[in-house]
Amino acid sequence: MRSHYTPHTEQDVKSMLETIGVKSIEELFSPIPKELRVKSFNLDAGLSEYDALKKLKTLSERNNTHDVQFMGGGFYDHFIPAAVDALVSRGDFYTAYTPYQPEASQGTLQALYEYQTSVCNLMGMDVSNASLYDGGTALAEAVLMAFRATRNRDTVVIDANVNPLYRDIVRSYLSPLGLKIKEIDSKDYQLDRSAMTNAIDEQTSAVVLQNPNFFGTLDDYSDIAESAHSKGALMILSAYPLSLGMIKSPGEMNADIATAEGQSMGIPLSFGGPYLGILTAKEQFIRSMPGRIVGRTVDKDENDAFVLTLQPREQHIRREKATSNICSNQGLCALRALIYISLIGREGLKELSKTIYDKTQYAKKKISGIKSIKIPDYPCFNEFVVELPSDADKIRVSAAKKGISAGIPLGGFYPAKKNSLLIAVTEKRTSEEIDALADAIKEAL
Repeated sequence: MRSHYTPHTEQDVKSMLETIGVKSIEELFSPIPKELRVKSFNLDAGLSEYDALKKLKTLSERNNTHDVQFMGGGFYDHFIPAAVDALVSRGDFYTAYTPYQPEASQGTLQALYEYQTSVCNLMGMDVSNASLYDGGTALAEAVLMAFRATRNRDTVVIDANVNPLYRDIVRSYLSPLGLKIKEIDSKDYQLDRSAMTNAIDEQTSAVVLQNPNFFGTLDDYSDIAESAHSKGALMILSAYPLSLGMIKSPGEMNADIATAEGQSMGIPLSFGGPYLGILTAKEQFIRSMPGRIVGRTVDKDENDAFVLTLQPREQHIRREKATSNICSNQGLCALRALIYISLIGREGLKELSKTIYDKTQYAKKKISGIKSIKIPDYPCFNEFVVELPSDADKIRVSAAKKGISAGIPLGGFYPAKKNSLLIAVTEKRTSEEIDALADAIKEAL
């Protein structure tokens, strides 16, 4: 869209120029040599505010946002209570930036402190930072944390059932550092315990697992934590927050560092972001954590006060001494997650987890009745794999014509699995929608 809208009147522009002490736009840009200036912006005639909004609305309607979603792979179509948008849109939250001056940022700091507290309770861990970009960067930063904490160890062992996007990010982080990755092949969509245990040695910094894993498989990794600790290694566990109302938390499995993608807690899919990286750990690793950590103290009058307790970022200290150079927390997304989990509550989370689980089992049973397909037998929470007699992408295209996003064809991540489809179910999916999905798959075959 080349058309443009500007809210500034000629008088507004004149007033701004007078304030900064120049007489014209030309004088404002005079320090820039003419040969370096843009010759033309190639813009059509300006539009009024009404016409600009109308054009944007027309463009947005070209996006297909009404399909029934059975796609997942780490990002899910969940119900978001109206109160989340209502509260997070308050100007004192929505326009607040970064809390460098605690005396002027008590509301923002308290919100982040409460966020840290809530995700520690959720994950069963001791400490949390004030959030990172997304689940993938949180996991990669957790791996770097483990290298810092264990020292003199140069290898991380990672399960191939961990989200492939996350594993790509971990590889990108580690490749320039000369650190090694041992990847343990999947065994029927589950962890190959024997191979994982055998891979852990005195050079292992950490083992990396996910629960539920990329294929939706549920597991209890307490035994792997014990194996890792016996060799002096740490266990890093990536969790799905909404599963924690019915399964063991990372803390209950004795994980040392736990991460998550927080999108499922009140954050819309929104074409891929912004999302929320949750990073928690045992207290002994707090000084290895990246990002910022908000703490609570008292002021001179003994009133509660909130401050940035740890700020191990290159903005605040010399770059080479920074714990990490990941430079932003997702403050507004963290606030959404805090409001969401506060509204849902402990009992609500249990009910929500059970609802997701039950609907997934219904979908699994319904689709398993279709001839010529196979559903691997493994315990799953919200996702499961369907093995088809033909290319899964053909099923996706066929179902899309009926307004159904049938799932993720796995061939894009695993070339040998081009006939496999990963289907995700959330609390929003009705039995009628699940039946329609089964019918769409049956017809496409």
